[in-house]
Order: sequence, then C-alpha cells, then structure tokens
Amino acid sequence: MLKRVINDHIIACGLALLVVAVFNDVATACPTCREGLAENDPHGQSMAAGYYYSILFMMSMPFIILTTFGSVCYRTVKRAQAQRDAAEK
Repeated sequence: MLKRVINDHIIACGLALLVVAVFNDVATACPTCREGLAENDPHGQSMAAGYYYSILFMMSMPFIILTTFGSVCYRTVKRAQAQRDAAEK
C-alpha cells in the first residue's frame, strides 16, 4: 500500500514538473516596476496590486506544498497503523 502511494506521488510530481517545463514563459519584471506603475494611473494601480498578490502567492507556495506533503504522509502512516491494529485484533 505504501509503495503504491509513493509511486502515485512520484508520478504526480513528475507530471507536474513536465507541465511546468513545457508550459513555462519568460516573465520580465523588477520590484521597482511596482512604483513606476503606481503613479496616479488607474491601470498602474491594478498592476501594482497584481504584483502584490503574486508576491504573496509565491511566498505562500512552499508552506502550502510542505503542509500538503506532511498531511499526506501523516494520513498514510495513520491508515497503515489502523490497518495493522485491525489485523492484530
């Protein structure tokens, strides 16, 4: 069971890596662009807000990935323990 879960995760990670590698685009921007765009321009204000949210998203992704991985590992171990305990009874 654990071997199947690990194989499924390896396949999922490989597929995600393949999608990122195939569909990547080059994005050129710098942190000072936010100030240049935010100067009394309504379109610039929305662009600055977009930069803000993209930075928050990028900062939160490692925590989301680690939490998801930890949760999956925890649930897998707990299920295996429950199955082992049920088999012992």
